[in-house]
Amino acid sequence: MNEFFNVLSDETRLRCLTLICEQKELCVCEIEYALNLPQSKISRHLNILKLNGLIRKRRCGKWVLYSIHPDLVDFQKSIIKFTTTEAHTKSLFQQDSKQLKVMTNRPKIGECDV
Repeated sequence: MNEFFNVLSDETRLRCLTLICEQKELCVCEIEYALNLPQSKISRHLNILKLNGLIRKRRCGKWVLYSIHPDLVDFQKSIIKFTTTEAHTKSLFQQDSKQLKVMTNRPKIGECDV
């Protein structure tokens, strides 16, 4: 259980998770754009979230999309929902959402042939 809270305690991971919760599914390029951080840093933090079972990825054409893992236990779902909801009240997290909304050339996930 300590590892679960450890993963959530990192600001970059929490920013990624908050955006994913808000948008349901995002690719690395969208998170990179919203957080204005290098792709390598975003990928490293997404990998930590994935290795700890908080998110999952799926391939959609040339895109790799990340979403909340559906098999989280209720306790994890509740903590993630509460944490990301509270985080979204802070200006940094609100800025991430605003930045994502102005991104042009976002992947057209609905057109994915999976």
